[in-house]
Amino acid sequence: MTTLAKNPGRDLRLSPGRRKLNKILCNWQLYLFLLPALAYFLIFRYYPMLGLQLAFKKYRAVEGIWGSPWVGTKYFEQFFRGPNFGRLITNTLMISVGTLLISFPVPVLLALLLNQIPSKKYKKLVQTTIYAPHFISVVVLVGIISLFFSPRNGIVNHLIAALGGTRIHFMAEPSWFRPLYIGSDIWQNAGWGSIIYLAALSNINPELHEAAIMDGANKYQRVWHIDLPGILPTVVIMFILGAGKVMTVGFEKAFLMKNDLNVSTSEIISVYVYQRGLLDNQPSLSTAVGMFESVVNLVLITTVNFISKKVSDSSLF
Repeated sequence: MTTLAKNPGRDLRLSPGRRKLNKILCNWQLYLFLLPALAYFLIFRYYPMLGLQLAFKKYRAVEGIWGSPWVGTKYFEQFFRGPNFGRLITNTLMISVGTLLISFPVPVLLALLLNQIPSKKYKKLVQTTIYAPHFISVVVLVGIISLFFSPRNGIVNHLIAALGGTRIHFMAEPSWFRPLYIGSDIWQNAGWGSIIYLAALSNINPELHEAAIMDGANKYQRVWHIDLPGILPTVVIMFILGAGKVMTVGFEKAFLMKNDLNVSTSEIISVYVYQRGLLDNQPSLSTAVGMFESVVNLVLITTVNFISKKVSDSSLF
């Protein structure tokens, strides 16, 4: 390695593969730091993918995954032709697309508003207040929703009754499941999601604002022509990542909010996978459904990334 460093011309005569190997050997300490992360992904992310073959096998616990017989696409056909397929897809898309379209702009608006607060103390107070809900567990969050929207003791129904309206059993009404799910998601995660946009706003050159002020631009004009274009690449990247999770709706909250009265809108793919895989002991069917969900997400994130790359200069890959 020392000889190669003293003779760069000799290194140029080597093959590309040999040059890469020399670079790795010269920086072996850096690659050593990568080993724990690489081992983590290989063991806990890639190795479990071998279990995807369950989607094409009739699993028998005695014979194990490798010994179970192949059945082809039987479980995919069972899911696609099942009576719940249309409802599962509709409910999942309604919640995920609604969450993406309604809650996605909220962190951006919060970041823009917070960036305009002149007082640092007040800004920190507001940030602490809106970040706090993110650290509430899902179980506690659903408990808060149940208490606030209780038909007897809930503060929301007390306000409705005080205004002369009729009390509503929100948790039992199928039409209210999606608004409660999306609204609680905004309350819990909007503040935390604004952090990345605040970081992007902090990278905008202050001289741009100073020049705009000299030209007579007001706050709204500076936000529209400086702040928004400055964070647009970050917004695009976050939207692509969000589009890649359209079929993945949070299981915990949907499962805790689900009951026999609102099942027509609360039954989604992730809950269906849990019920079939663990409660009904159908691991092959649940694996097939989960694989279908992942493939759709992969197609969506690839498509949105391709469109973004064509329309703008921002993309994941």
